[in-house]
Amino acid sequence: QVQLVESGGGSVQAGGSLRLSCAASGYDYSSYCMGWFRQAPGKEREGVATFTTRTGNTYYLTSVKGRFTISQANTKNTLYLQMNNLKPEDTAMYYCAAARYCRWSDKYWGQGTQVTVSS
Repeated sequence: QVQLVESGGGSVQAGGSLRLSCAASGYDYSSYCMGWFRQAPGKEREGVATFTTRTGNTYYLTSVKGRFTISQANTKNTLYLQMNNLKPEDTAMYYCAAARYCRWSDKYWGQGTQVTVSS
C-alpha cells in the first residue's frame, strides 16, 4: 500500500526558506515519478515540481524556477523540496504525490503540509 507522509511546513516571512520532506513507502520507487503539488484557498491544485526516479529528470512550475529545488534521497524513499526566497504567493497546502510510470492522471497523495509566507 502506497503511503506518503509530508513534513516540514510552517510559517516564514517573505525571503525565508523551508524544506519539505515526503517519506514514501509501499511501492517500487524505480517505476514511479514523484512530485510536489500545492493548493491555495480558492484555487486549483497545481504541480510545483516533479522528479523522475529512473532518469533524475525534473520539472518546475515557471514561478518557482530558480527558487525551489526538488531532490530525492539516495535510498529513493524520501522526496525533498527546498524552497528559498519564499513569497506570499507561495502560501498554500503542499502535497506530495507519486505516479506509477509517471502517469499523473492516476496518482497517490499525501495528507499535505501547510506553508504560510507573510510579507
